[in-house]
Amino acid sequence: MNTKSTGTVRHIGDEERRARLALAHRLSPAVRADRAEDVARSLVALHGTDPATVYLAVGARLADASGTVADVGRALYEDRTLVRMHGMRHTVFTFPAELAATVHASTGLAVAAKARAGLLKDIAAGSDGRLTPEWLTEVEASALAALGRRGEATVSELVADEPRLREQFTYGRGKSYEAEQTVSSRLMRVLGVEGRVVRGRPLGSWTSSQFRWAVAPPHPELPVAGAQAELLGRWLGACGPATEADLKWWTGWKVTDVRRALAAVGAVAVSLDGGGTGYVTPDQVEPPEGDLEPWAALLPGLDPTSMGWQERDWYFPPDLRPALFDRSGNIGPTVWWGGRIVGGWGQGAGGEVVWRFLDGSGGRKAERAVAAEAARLSSWLDGTRVTPRFRTPLEKELAAAR
Repeated sequence: MNTKSTGTVRHIGDEERRARLALAHRLSPAVRADRAEDVARSLVALHGTDPATVYLAVGARLADASGTVADVGRALYEDRTLVRMHGMRHTVFTFPAELAATVHASTGLAVAAKARAGLLKDIAAGSDGRLTPEWLTEVEASALAALGRRGEATVSELVADEPRLREQFTYGRGKSYEAEQTVSSRLMRVLGVEGRVVRGRPLGSWTSSQFRWAVAPPHPELPVAGAQAELLGRWLGACGPATEADLKWWTGWKVTDVRRALAAVGAVAVSLDGGGTGYVTPDQVEPPEGDLEPWAALLPGLDPTSMGWQERDWYFPPDLRPALFDRSGNIGPTVWWGGRIVGGWGQGAGGEVVWRFLDGSGGRKAERAVAAEAARLSSWLDGTRVTPRFRTPLEKELAAAR
């Protein structure tokens, strides 16, 4: 492990970064978790745009993955210790419930203000002034009251209670992307970003992308700067060292906000391979103890480890990217060996987990370890077919193979 110093600044090389990743992200079998909440707290946030990602990301990190579906469902919909809500970069994530107020204050408020202003502008322009801000205020109050009475409801159920949600307006009139939009779809998204509603139980199985809405539980209003420091400190604890570019990309904040939060948590600068500067929390300057055995993992598309950094060359060889990204920059299912992405996986026609190395490193030991992880994943999926929302070239190819 490279632990050399550069002057008074400690150097953390790529090998050490991969060891830190294995431990902090619970990917080494020695540090796998017992419960879904343990995984979420270790990772800070699980991508929730594709509902199946949460289950697959948790299952990859549980000591006993056989109960993954039940455990995640319990945490999300019974104990409510996990919450699926909008967060960084206007993206849906699943967070530990105790972080909801922090995420809302640090990130959600700014995004919500833009979303609300955009909705008001669009409905006024797209309805020729027929749908006014006052009208929208009445409709959303009625819809929230109906949701409170029901506990959980689909948009269709809310429309039955408040028919004005059916109203339509023209989005982008005169533009190439002109389309009719319904008030209900835009309004519920805005209320979600504002932290007033959250996503509830899915319609159908755990893989379904259709869901019910619920009124968000109350949480305290926190100072923005303090919340940003709290969120950044937690993320550095999980993903440090990280560069300023990584932090700006992950949070979606201005660079001034990132720098203020770094100062607030007392972040320590370190040098990285390739000459860059990274940051760690004060209690994580020293290297992890002991040597890790090589480990294998099959992670889902949009997994928080695969998506954790903007600058990924230290664990993701650039020549593998065309096969593992879609055209919008979303990463698909990946195969890991010893802290690096070495290939991808999918499900064959019969639902079986199939995988392929795109990197020649590892040899037979890597093949045996990846095969064992594939069998582990196949066992708890038990025939359930999971199609990623964002499909990549290799995943499509593996899914079509017979």
